[in-house]
Formats: sequence, C-alpha cells, structure tokens
Amino acid sequence: MKFQLIGVNHKTAPVEVRERLAIPESRLPDALRCLAQHPGVDEGIILSTCNRVEVLAQTKNGTVDLRGFLRDYFQLDPSDYEPHLYEYRESEAVRHLFRVTSSLDSMVVGEPQILGQVKEAYATARAVGAVHSQLDLLLTRAFAVAKRVRTETAVGSSAVSVASVAVELAKKIFGSLQGKHVYLVGAGKMSELAARHLIAHGAESIFVANRTYDRAQQLAARFEGQAILFEQLYETCDRADIVITSTGAPHAIFRREHGEMFLARRKNRPMFFIDIAVPRDVDPGMNRLDGIFVYDIDDLQQAVSSHVADRRKEAERAESIITGEVERFQVRLQTLDVVPTIVSLQDHLETIRQAEIDRVRGRLGSLSPEQELAVEALTRGIISKIMHTPISTLKTAVREREATTVVDVVRRIFDLENKDLQSKEFERKSLQDQNLEDKAIRARAPQGQKRDDKKAAKPVSVDFEAES
Repeated sequence: MKFQLIGVNHKTAPVEVRERLAIPESRLPDALRCLAQHPGVDEGIILSTCNRVEVLAQTKNGTVDLRGFLRDYFQLDPSDYEPHLYEYRESEAVRHLFRVTSSLDSMVVGEPQILGQVKEAYATARAVGAVHSQLDLLLTRAFAVAKRVRTETAVGSSAVSVASVAVELAKKIFGSLQGKHVYLVGAGKMSELAARHLIAHGAESIFVANRTYDRAQQLAARFEGQAILFEQLYETCDRADIVITSTGAPHAIFRREHGEMFLARRKNRPMFFIDIAVPRDVDPGMNRLDGIFVYDIDDLQQAVSSHVADRRKEAERAESIITGEVERFQVRLQTLDVVPTIVSLQDHLETIRQAEIDRVRGRLGSLSPEQELAVEALTRGIISKIMHTPISTLKTAVREREATTVVDVVRRIFDLENKDLQSKEFERKSLQDQNLEDKAIRARAPQGQKRDDKKAAKPVSVDFEAES
C-alpha cells in the first residue's frame, strides 16, 4: 500500500487560505496532469470543494514530496498554507478517504453532496489518465463504503447540506423567511438546494442570476422564480433581502461600492449575504457597512454545531464500519501483492523439478509407465513439501502488517526477481527467434509460390465477404 494524501479542510484552514488553494473545475485536468508528472507519483487525484482541497497519490517508491507539488503548482509562499496542512500515508490515507466519501469529515456530518463531488473528481482523473490501477481500486471501494454507511446507519437521515445550513442561518437572522425576497447568484447544485429549502420555509419570491442564462431560466422555472441576466446583477440585486451566492468566480463579485449602492436604493433596509463560494464571492469589506451583513462558509460552523449531537451515535457506528473496511481493503491489496509471488515460486520450483528429472533420466534407463508415474509422484511430493511453509506463511502474512516484508524475504530467498527477469528475457528471445525463422521460411519460398499463395488468398477473401 503506497498511498499518500495531503490537504487542507474547514477544520484546519480558514476560508482565506482554502480559497487560495482552490482549483476551479476548468483548471482541474491541467492540475491532474501536473500531478501525474510530478516525480514519484504513479497515480493521482485532486478533490477541490468549498470545504477542502486534497491531493491523493499512489506513489512509485512508497513516498513522494506532495508539499513540493503544492509549491510548484500554486507558486505561493509555503508559510501561508503549510501550518494548515495535514498529511496521511498508507492505511491512514485510506481511512481518511473513506471518511470523506462517507461524509464523516464534512462540516455537516451526513451531507450528501461530498460523495458526488468525489465521484466527479474521480471521473476527471480517469479521463486524463491520472487514475488507472490501485487508486481505481481504492476509489471504487470508497464509493461502496459510502453506500454501506448510508444504508446501515442513520448518519444521513434528515440530511442537511451546506446550502440548507445557510438557509437555517438566514432564519436565525430574520426570525422568519415569510415575505422575504431571495436572490440566488449562481445556478449550480448548491443554489438549487438553497432554493428548495428557502421555498419550503416561506420565501415569497426567488430571483436567479447565472452566467449561463439558460441555466438560470431552468432553475427559476423549477421554483416559479424569475431569471435575471448576469449583466443585470448589480441593477437588480437590491430587490432581495437575502443573497445566497456561489458562483465559483476566481475573485469577489460583490465589493464595498456595490453594498453602498444597494443600501442607497433600499433606503438603508438591511441586506444579508450568505457566501457559500470558495473563493469567496463577497469582499469581507462589505461587512463593515451598516446594514450589510455577510456570512461566509466558515460562519456556517455555528449552525452546524446544532446537528453534531444528534448524529454522534450514528457517526460512531459509521466509524466502526470504516475501520473494518480499511482492514479489508488492506488485506485485498496485500493479496494482490502475494499472489504473483506464490505463482512465481510455484513456477520456479516446477522448473527445477523438470530440469532435475531430465538431468538424471539417462542414468535411470528405460522406465515403465508405472515407474514414470512413481518418479513424477515422488518429485511432485518433494516440491509440495518445500512449498508448503513459504506459501502458508505468505497466505497468513496477508492479514499482518509485515506482509510486504514477508513477500520480499521469500522473493530474495528463492531469487524470484532474477528468475522473473530471466523468464521474460527467454520469452522475448523466443519471440525474436520465431520471427527470424518465419522470415527465413518466407525468404526460401519460390517467387512463383508466393504469387500462387496470393492468388489463392483472393477467393477466400471474396467468399468471406460474400458470406458476410
């Protein structure tokens, strides 16, 4: 198991750090290609959401400088983000991925969006060829574990998302959403979830602005709201009491001058911005204006705390499931390492057995069929007894932490690395000899024969085409 993970999340880094490391969807394929080309990386995946940025790699030699990848890719001063980094290796990296995918590491435990986000990151990594082998196995298992956690526990019951917590915060601020006008800026999944919760809690009207107007129309029609051209955002935003924004823009789209303009048009009636975007859509400077109140993704933590106690017991059950799944996955990977060694050992000892029989056959003289069977049974029995202990040890070691060490010892004792190389070299030379022999046969064939062969081939081709 050669997995290594590094990242930041809502627990270790404030939003101003996370937004500097966030990778927008459009740049993710290039980032994955850079990761795949980083020294020591065999496979890699990057997960970038509003609450976390994580890099997971399958390494070539057991370790890789992922901090170096972050320095090279982001070109930031490491002192700005390194104090907030966490790093996991081997089984701990597997456990962390299982917890993230199962929503046990989310701001809101049990929220359903993270599984979809991991699946999207996986699809992108596979599309660019960054995931193809052991990471493929790991992520596929992570999805199965997440499904098992949701099926066997109530950790996702009455599930809430970041968007729904944002709505809850708005209710705490207003007391009620009855008669309130809401503006959704960005028509993605987060905005759609927010719209569902807002209408359920009494919002009177919803405006939707999105860079893609068709998408804004679709979302607005779904909730009997009004779609607004994104170019008209600043002209119309003052109509709303609550603005929920999540655009994925690389910079703030609402600044202090916009807030001043909105307040003037609203005659100083208060306005609440809930910014669930990373990077942030609202400049923190707007919060200094009297009558403008801004809550970003980190502020949502206050609303989250009310959900934690209710889900703690179910989360404990889920953690137990994940512990068992980590162990099962570790055994599976170790089995994949052990099986080739067992096969190589069997092939190696069988080659020795055959060679020794051939070496002494001349001294044995003519053997009857019964004697041949006896020699065969005797030599096979000896080989089986020789193989019994190392193979039993390998199979037992699959469930132990020192499995890799045992595999290495067995391969060294029986010199299996060199034998495998010799076998591959023999196969290569045999293929070359066969190709040379085929060329020699073709060269010796008379020219007329070649022409006859070609002529003979035509009717076969015609008959085949006629039948098809």
